[in-house]
Amino acid sequence: MVYIFIQTLVDLPLAIYDYNHGTDWLYQPWLKVPVFLGSTLFILWLGYFYSRLSFSQVFSLKRFNWLTLPAMIIAFAGLQYFLTEINIHFEKILPPPGWFMELFARLFDSDLGVWGGILRIVIIAPIVEEVIFRGVIMAGLSRNYHPAWAIFFSALLFALFHLNPWQFAATFALGLILGWIRIRTGSVLACIAGHAIHNGLVFLTVYYYSDLKDLAIIKPGVISNYWIHLLIFAVGITLIWFFSKGKVTDKG
Repeated sequence: MVYIFIQTLVDLPLAIYDYNHGTDWLYQPWLKVPVFLGSTLFILWLGYFYSRLSFSQVFSLKRFNWLTLPAMIIAFAGLQYFLTEINIHFEKILPPPGWFMELFARLFDSDLGVWGGILRIVIIAPIVEEVIFRGVIMAGLSRNYHPAWAIFFSALLFALFHLNPWQFAATFALGLILGWIRIRTGSVLACIAGHAIHNGLVFLTVYYYSDLKDLAIIKPGVISNYWIHLLIFAVGITLIWFFSKGKVTDKG
């Protein structure tokens, strides 16, 4: 909540001002980078300090079976279809306002072009968010609650953290999968890798949608695609389970 408060305190007023005046204050590095780094380090220190656990218990940067990586690619490739379907149907029920969609689209823009977007979306975001949610938060939840509740509540906080009501359901589903990976592998590094794979697939879809939309396997609303992606997702999850067999996390 402190993290959201700090980010919102800075981002929301600047976003509204930029939208109404056509300025670009929200994306000025000299302002954005210090706020981002400062709030992130403060939250990590706060969580670690009050957890009264060791560094390895809180952040759990354990090595994991490298074969889990291709398994996660398969699982998240299948999952993308369902997350997209969830977003499409939710936006039909409650269409997002234009200013919000414009703000969301600009997340993928960068002065460094596609590489700047990859740095921000595929590298920085997964590291920061996973260290917080599958690291600090799940360490505390796993210490005091059953793993299923730790997964559920960390996913709920993860979805709320993104401050995007139109993607809440999809983000919550993603949080459940990442939490399960955290429990299965006992490693936040595995969660960072999974999150990076997911964001990378989203990034590629956004940038190359016009080229990909004609592929039958990614067309939304087709029944055969539902079963194809369900099979892909099931195979990926099964492989993750198999390759992480016996790698059950400790309490934190």
